[in-house]
Amino acid sequence: MPRPSAPRASLQSSAEAAEAAFYEALQAADVDALMQVWADDDDLVCVHPGGPRIVGAAAIRSSFEQLLAGGALRIVPERVLRSVSLGCAVHNVVERVVMQSQPGEQQFAFVLATNAYTKTPDGWRMVLHHASPATAHEVAEVMTMPERLH
Repeated sequence: MPRPSAPRASLQSSAEAAEAAFYEALQAADVDALMQVWADDDDLVCVHPGGPRIVGAAAIRSSFEQLLAGGALRIVPERVLRSVSLGCAVHNVVERVVMQSQPGEQQFAFVLATNAYTKTPDGWRMVLHHASPATAHEVAEVMTMPERLH
């Protein structure tokens, strides 16, 4: 059941804009901005790589507070496949997670994520973020596929 709508910092005019705001908030370790992307709904779902299903805004906020307690996450979305209808958009994303191994040296991990958005009176909002660790083989396969827009 939807909760009463709280004032929003900004309306997201498209699912792409909502997704950009989501990844910007992760890179800034800004939980408030990150939660502005999520819909006002009790049935929100988030699954972090290797983690359990998290349901509801309060539980999702708590999970991101824990995840971002160590600072910003440098996650770069790549190879986005989009499926969009009138009021719903599903994006399948390869997330490149940038890790600092030694000064001046970076390593990468890859995550396969699905982000679902719904169009609300407050603009496009996230209702699902499901992320799974990706193997090198899976990433290589996805990176060789042509990008498509639906």
